[in-house]
Amino acid sequence: MTSDDELIKRKQEHLDLCASDAVAFRETTTGFEHYSFLHYALSEVNIDEIDLSFNFFGKVIGLPFYISCMTGGTDETVNINLKLARVAKELKIPLGLGSQRYALDSDRFNSHFDLIREASGDIPLIGNIGAAQVVEAGIIKKLSRLIKISHIHALTVHLNPAQELFQKGGETNFKGLLTAIANLKKELNVPIFVKEVGSGIDEKVADELLWTGVDMIDVAGAGGTSWSGVEILRNGGDNQHDFWDWGMPTTYCIRRVNSLRASYNFLLTASGGINSGMDIAKSLALGADLTASARKILRELHKNGEPGVVLRDGRL
Repeated sequence: MTSDDELIKRKQEHLDLCASDAVAFRETTTGFEHYSFLHYALSEVNIDEIDLSFNFFGKVIGLPFYISCMTGGTDETVNINLKLARVAKELKIPLGLGSQRYALDSDRFNSHFDLIREASGDIPLIGNIGAAQVVEAGIIKKLSRLIKISHIHALTVHLNPAQELFQKGGETNFKGLLTAIANLKKELNVPIFVKEVGSGIDEKVADELLWTGVDMIDVAGAGGTSWSGVEILRNGGDNQHDFWDWGMPTTYCIRRVNSLRASYNFLLTASGGINSGMDIAKSLALGADLTASARKILRELHKNGEPGVVLRDGRL
């Protein structure tokens, strides 16, 4: 069992590391560099008529993009999430909250969730819980309460076996995970999403998840933040570790999961190294419905504040 103080210390270390390039993949790339658009000179498009809005589970959002789950549970992350909530409201895009494990058995952060809801207006908020918590006894009751107090529109289960493997005190019991996810879909009255954290989801895993009825897959492929790398650095290692680049490139994951469209009705999100408007465009062209980013947003927030996070001139 990890104490509250240890969780807070871990979250702060995660924030500090992810605010730099130190945790980027070393050799594995997203794969976007292998794709280019064909120029079509005979355009008859009226640029002003292009509509980028998207129906996100009954909520119309301004762009096919959302701020991905980052962090939560420390005083600084409370402040970060409030800033991101204001940005999300301005852009009319969903906001993913960081892991809410810290709030499963505590009322300490109820007012924090109220503040985020107030700051974000009516934009969709996406909750987030880890795979290791999903398999615990009594989780349905705890998550039902969490959904209510955190005002979320959907719940994400993040799969992070590689990260947990290298994390000091990591939780590596995932036995019964697929059945547990199926139970979430059956018992909880919100859309259920599943995402990786940087090692990717391929069509085999996506097929098993979609069979349970989950509503969205976020591939979160390799090429952005190496969460194995985050924990390796926290353990005193360096980026020469064999598992630093563990994972499947984002573009590979998009294409493979998109191949399941004929069998399932679901939304597909591309994340993992989404760092520019061109990355977003390529993701959509390869089959994604939406895109998401986290570390790029966090770094911009640290550097230039809320105005710097707003999308301008095709750049993130």
